[in-house]
Amino acid sequence: MKPRPAALPAASDADSRSIEEFVDLIWMERGLAEATLSAYRSDLSRFSRWLSGRRRRLENARRLDVLDFLGEHAHWPPRTVARRLSALRRFYQHLEREGRIGSNPCHRVDAPRLGRPLPGVLSEQEVERLLAAPDLETATGIRDRAMLEVLYATGLRVSELVGLRSEQVNLIQGVLRVVGKGGKERLVPLGELAVDWLERFLRQGRADILGAKRSPALFPTSRGGAMTRQAFWHLIKRYAVRAGISRDISPHTLRHAFATHLLDHGADLRVVQMLLGHRDISTTQIYTHIARERLKVLHARHHPRG
Repeated sequence: MKPRPAALPAASDADSRSIEEFVDLIWMERGLAEATLSAYRSDLSRFSRWLSGRRRRLENARRLDVLDFLGEHAHWPPRTVARRLSALRRFYQHLEREGRIGSNPCHRVDAPRLGRPLPGVLSEQEVERLLAAPDLETATGIRDRAMLEVLYATGLRVSELVGLRSEQVNLIQGVLRVVGKGGKERLVPLGELAVDWLERFLRQGRADILGAKRSPALFPTSRGGAMTRQAFWHLIKRYAVRAGISRDISPHTLRHAFATHLLDHGADLRVVQMLLGHRDISTTQIYTHIARERLKVLHARHHPRG
């Protein structure tokens, strides 16, 4: 365990002792990093100093004090507010367990909604360049092109893509049978281009990669096993550079592009939810926000009064 970090000055002696007891406890219980412990100490000391203006100590704080404290600091970014409220909650939960307070002043104090950052999305032109990046003169290049085409055509998670087995593909019907999170199975249409590239890979590249080996993996490596997620991650990074895409992308970027481009072309949100294998439609709704943001950018760029 790391050596105990030195204390920073706190407000009053009584509050300082309470804060240090709490920080000692979570350090021993959880072995938190020095920066995390310092943040707890700083946040609690700040609240203690603020309370001293009301002639109150940490152990005497009320719910209204917490609300007023946060309200007077409305200029703080939401993530700062959330972090400081989290420190107060944990501190007062500790005092409750110790029997040192009758009620928790953080009870029914809601943290700010942080929102979820919107994932970056490739344009359709960028996707086309990425798909065209593999060297089709090699068996692995044909395999990689087929993998990229399937990923963009289906929106699979990378673990679902690299874990595909040959028996999960029905090229006649043009569908994949995918086992997603929680063992939940879904059927995903491939589309004509993905079917064409899969047929080409099965006809030309797969046997060359395997040689005399046999493998249940749809997209095997030369060792006969399935490709790892990490290997495919490096592969797509390399092809992004070759395609002249400067932004940082990952296999999940093509899943985002799949969903966003479907919505751009008028697909129903619940259909996209089904194809992605999302349990809750609220998870899928992030893509409607992406579509709206892209429309705003296009409007600003091309409308004479944008």
